[in-house]
Amino acid sequence: MGVQTGNPDLSQPDNTMSRIAEEQRKKLLPQNAFSVNGDLYSSVHPDANSNGDEIGRGTGKELDVYDPNIGTRADLIARKEELMVNKYSSNNPYYTPTT
Repeated sequence: MGVQTGNPDLSQPDNTMSRIAEEQRKKLLPQNAFSVNGDLYSSVHPDANSNGDEIGRGTGKELDVYDPNIGTRADLIARKEELMVNKYSSNNPYYTPTT
């Protein structure tokens, strides 16, 4: 079995296709707007919290899945629409019959 020695040469040839590929790569690869120096993304970041916009979904609390106010604006609207046709709610919960 062959053994690789040294670092492989990953450079691209200097031609038109390589230049176009590099330009497209810069446009298409997503940019991370959060920096290590201060604006770290976490569960309590404003963009992660549900505050009525279309970005955040959580509350920043550990495993908080039962809060009726979590989700994006679209999530909240859809939840209210679903509850209008569902006869069960927190005031009228569904119970499994016991025998």
